[in-house]
Amino acid sequence: MRIGVDVGGTNTDAVIMNGREVLHGVKSATTEEPGLGIINAVSDILEKTKISPNDLESVMIGTTQFTNAFVENKRLEEVAIVRLAYPATISVPPCIDFSDNLRNILGNNFWIVPGGYEFDGRYLGDWSETEIEKVAKEISQKKLKYISISCVFSPINEKQEILTADIIKKYNPESIITMSHRIGRVGFIERENATIMNSSLGNLADKVITSFNEALIKLNIKCPFYISQNDGTLMSANIVKNYPVLTFASGPTNSMRGAAFLSGHKNAIVVDIGGTTTDFGVIKEGFPRESAIPVDIGGVRTNFRMPDLISIGLGGGSLVTNVNNNIEVGPESVGFKLTSESLIFGGNKLTASDIAIAKGLSNFGNKDNVSNLDKNLIDNTIIKIKKMIEDGIDRVKLNKDLVPVILVGGGSILVEGNLEGAEEVIIPKHSDVANAIGASLAQAGGEIDKIYSYNEIGRDKSIENAKNDAINRALQAGAIKETISIIELEEIPLSYLPSGAVRLHVKAVGDIF
Repeated sequence: MRIGVDVGGTNTDAVIMNGREVLHGVKSATTEEPGLGIINAVSDILEKTKISPNDLESVMIGTTQFTNAFVENKRLEEVAIVRLAYPATISVPPCIDFSDNLRNILGNNFWIVPGGYEFDGRYLGDWSETEIEKVAKEISQKKLKYISISCVFSPINEKQEILTADIIKKYNPESIITMSHRIGRVGFIERENATIMNSSLGNLADKVITSFNEALIKLNIKCPFYISQNDGTLMSANIVKNYPVLTFASGPTNSMRGAAFLSGHKNAIVVDIGGTTTDFGVIKEGFPRESAIPVDIGGVRTNFRMPDLISIGLGGGSLVTNVNNNIEVGPESVGFKLTSESLIFGGNKLTASDIAIAKGLSNFGNKDNVSNLDKNLIDNTIIKIKKMIEDGIDRVKLNKDLVPVILVGGGSILVEGNLEGAEEVIIPKHSDVANAIGASLAQAGGEIDKIYSYNEIGRDKSIENAKNDAINRALQAGAIKETISIIELEEIPLSYLPSGAVRLHVKAVGDIF
C-alpha cells in the first residue's frame, strides 16, 4: 500500500495504490500552507478507504512549491557564489542573465578564483588551497549560509569542487553547499545558473520538507516519504533538502507517468489539462521526453534535466471573454477559487468549466446557473478550446504521423470528440488524478552526463564507468540495487574535440521497495 500526492497550484490530489492497482483517488483544494492541503487530501482518502496508516509502506509527493518560489522571486536566500574558472571566464560574471530584482535578492556575492579543467581533464587554471581559504573566510565574515560552487567541466572531474566544498565547510560548518556537478550538465553558464538557483531555495526546501513531514506525523503515518523529480523518478525527502531544483516541472512529469500507466501506452502525447494551465508532453517508453535545449526558468537559462513541455494558459478555471464575437479562453484563471467564483458555483465569472457544464460534457456544480448562456457562445468556446489543444499537440509532434493522445487532469472534460493529429484520444479511468498516480509509481533514478576520451580508456570502459556512476546515483536516491536497470544510453561523438571525445548520457532506474 502506498499513497501518491500531487500539490498543484489549484488542487492537491491524492491516490492510494495497492501494488499496481488504484484503490481510490480524491481532489482537495490547495491551501496556502502546503502541509494542510496534504492533511486534507490524505485524511479524506484514508477515511473513505478505511485503510490504517500502519498499512502504508511509503508516501510519494509531487510539489510545485520550489518552481513557483523561483519564478515569483519569493522566499529565496542570499547566495555565496564561488566559481573555479579564473581567468578564463572573467568577461562573463555569474548571474549575468538574472533580472535586477533577482540579483538584488541573491546579494551579488561572488568570487572567481583559479581552477577548472579542459574537456579532457587537463587543468584550465591552477587551483589553490590558499585562495579557497581566503574565500571561505570572507564568506564566514559575511555570514552567508547558502553556497554555490561551480567549476568548468566539473561533470568530467568533480575533484576541485569537492576539495573547495571541504575547505569552505571547515570555516563555515553550518553552511549548505551545492556543487554544480550534481545539478547540471556540461554547459558551464547554464549549469552554474542551476546551481545558484538550487542554493537560493535551500531554506525553503528545509521548510517545505519539514512541513510535509509534520503533516504525515499528524496523520500518524510513520512510513518513509519520497519526492518526485522532473525526470519521472523519485528521491528521498532528505536528498530534496539539498537538491530542491530537481523537482522543477515534476507536476506535469507526474501526469505523464500516470498517463502512461493508466492508458497502457508507453509512447504517446500527453495533454494534462489542469485548473490553470494545459501542459503538452511526449512519453517515450513510459518516461517523459527530455528537452534537448537549455530551459528557461523564471527567465534564467539552465541545462539540468527537464521534460520537453509546452504550456498554455488553458484550464478548467480559465476565464472566458467575448468581445465583438472574438472569444478568448485564458490565460487568466480563477484557480483554486473555482468553487466560489464560477457561475456553476454561484459566482459571477464565466469560466471554461461553466461552458463544459452548459454543453453537457460533465455534471458538477449547479447546471441551472448556466442554462441561459447563449448557445453560439457555448459552441464557439468549445471550438476555440479544441483548436488551442490541437495547436499544442502539433507543437510537440516531431512529424506529421498520427499518434495516440492521452488526456488527463480534471480539465479533460473540456475536450469534445476527436482531435486533429491524434490517432485516437484516450481518457483513461482515474485520469483526473493521473498526477498523483504518477507520483506514486515507485522508482528512484540516477543519471550521468559526461565527456569521455575513447582514445584514452576505450569505448567499453567509458560506457561501463558511465553506467556505474548512474547506478550509484540511483542507489543514493533510494533504489534497491537488485532492481536497477539502465533505461537510456546516448552516445554523442564530439568531432570538434580531439582525443576521440564522446559525450555519454546514461539513466538508471530501480524500485524503492
